Amino acid sequence: MLALLLSFVPAKGHAGINARTAIGDTRANAYKLLIEDAMGPPLDNCFDQARQAGITWQQLETVRRQTEQEKPVSLGAVLLQNAGIRLCLATEGYILAGMSFVSRQQVDTIKEALFQPFQDAEEIAADDMDQMTFQALITLHGAITNHLVQTALPLPRMLNYQFFMPLPSLVMAYKLYSDASRADELRVENKVVHPAFCPMLGEALSA
Repeated sequence: MLALLLSFVPAKGHAGINARTAIGDTRANAYKLLIEDAMGPPLDNCFDQARQAGITWQQLETVRRQTEQEKPVSLGAVLLQNAGIRLCLATEGYILAGMSFVSRQQVDTIKEALFQPFQDAEEIAADDMDQMTFQALITLHGAITNHLVQTALPLPRMLNYQFFMPLPSLVMAYKLYSDASRADELRVENKVVHPAFCPMLGEALSA
């Protein structure tokens, strides 16, 4: 878990160095921390430092999925696995709160991607009769969902378009938006290889 988290932290910059130091120290002292039942705060700090270093919610999802696939045997290992998954979800929520979105589809994709992970984590907490963690997960899930729903309301939708022939991105942008300066937006969204010959079919924002 921490090795994968470390792989996503940039090697340069003050925040990256802090995150790498925190993760490295936690890994080096893992046995002692586990024996003393003191892994919680350092592990939490690792995720917080990684967030400050610029880790993305997609990268955290990769960490969560790998952690979820592990097969712990001892009770302590199971507890550590669950803690790692919950920290991934909590940190993702923190990151999403500060993100800007372009379209409703982008928001909906994230909302759908997080639904099952939260459901699984909530079910585990319920099975363990861990009422405090269960309530915390329910509250966090609800807060993230509400934030995403409210964020999506004013955003435009992605719509499909079709032209009769390949056109330059500047021409397409003017025809779609009456604004040729949005040509770059079309190129990025549709992964256009050459801006002078955009595909006839593509996607564009509704506004």
